[in-house]
Amino acid sequence: MRVIGTKALGLRTPIIREGDDLVNIVSKSLEEAIKYENVIINDGDVIGVTEAVLARAQGNYATTHQIAAGVKTAFAGDHIGVVFPILSRNRFAMLLKGIAKAKNKVTVLLNYPADEVGNQLVAWEDVESKGLNPYLNALNESEYRKFFGEPKHRFTGIDYLSYYKSLGDNIEIILCANPKEILKYTDEVIVADIHTRFRTKKALLEAGAKKVIGLDELLTSPVDGSGFNEMYGLLGSNKASEERVKLFPRDGEAFVQKLQASLKKLTGKHIEVMVYGDGGFKDPVGGIWELADPVISPAFTAGLAGTPNELKLKYLADNDFANLSGEEAGKAIEEAINAKAGRSQMGKMESEGTTPRQLTDLLGSLCDLMSGSGDKGTPVVLIQGYFDNYASK
Repeated sequence: MRVIGTKALGLRTPIIREGDDLVNIVSKSLEEAIKYENVIINDGDVIGVTEAVLARAQGNYATTHQIAAGVKTAFAGDHIGVVFPILSRNRFAMLLKGIAKAKNKVTVLLNYPADEVGNQLVAWEDVESKGLNPYLNALNESEYRKFFGEPKHRFTGIDYLSYYKSLGDNIEIILCANPKEILKYTDEVIVADIHTRFRTKKALLEAGAKKVIGLDELLTSPVDGSGFNEMYGLLGSNKASEERVKLFPRDGEAFVQKLQASLKKLTGKHIEVMVYGDGGFKDPVGGIWELADPVISPAFTAGLAGTPNELKLKYLADNDFANLSGEEAGKAIEEAINAKAGRSQMGKMESEGTTPRQLTDLLGSLCDLMSGSGDKGTPVVLIQGYFDNYASK
């Protein structure tokens, strides 16, 4: 009798270093789980590998000096603007440090009261109580201090204005929700937001900016021997040290195909493989959206493309089969599930309330929650039964 549906297991691996054979390490970790934990592998299981260990194995790093060299090449002037970076020591601080080394003057435009992923400089209530409209009322640092004092991030305890200014003597900070405010200071701009970057670039170019480049366009090829990412550039990078960042991994498609073949040889089963980064979920207390990477999954095998095609069991139980109970209700629901095979449920009431997201976004979020970002030591996640349903035997 089938009594367990979807389950996820974090697989421990050795500490992964630059140059390591990650395909072999992941395969060996799964082999040990099979041997020592009696894990049974099935067709349709999913292996998720965090982007961090793939990038580390690839040696995909860049120093602040290499970032500076890339910025110098991209812009002719000595004063550049940086628009809408997120508030993060891990994600943006080292990038700003590199940018500041490139030019004589850097003006950073912070979005207030919060960045695009929900990190608050100040609370909306405090902004409203001062009668401010963040889109219309631009503030310099002294004006910001006059209104709000020295508020600190509720989780990190950091005053981000002071912290970002400490990364270079040539950095000034202004605050506004309108990206075009930066053009009062300079017409050469780095767009630093992640998911809204295309809209921000468009607004600045239409407003007359001389040159606009996103973080996704810096280090798309090696600079002075640096790592790179052809598609995302500096987006998705993480702090590795005080002078170096780890970039988003490259060549992910080749990796997942190679790993899938290795796992097939090991287990005889068809296992789907994906690379995952930040999950797509929001903290209800702090209001912070986790996703600071440009995508949840930069690479995955073909079986993970698309969205779920599911029925809502509680809708069926409360409507179509409300007059049934026990085994009779269970059998009717199983028949309804089996009847949907090969037919899209889009727009049908029976699917109302199911999550209309990409499979890789859902699976990647599950992987991220399982592995965490701390000391669990499980950068590989095995997900089983995800594609099963109530009718599966």
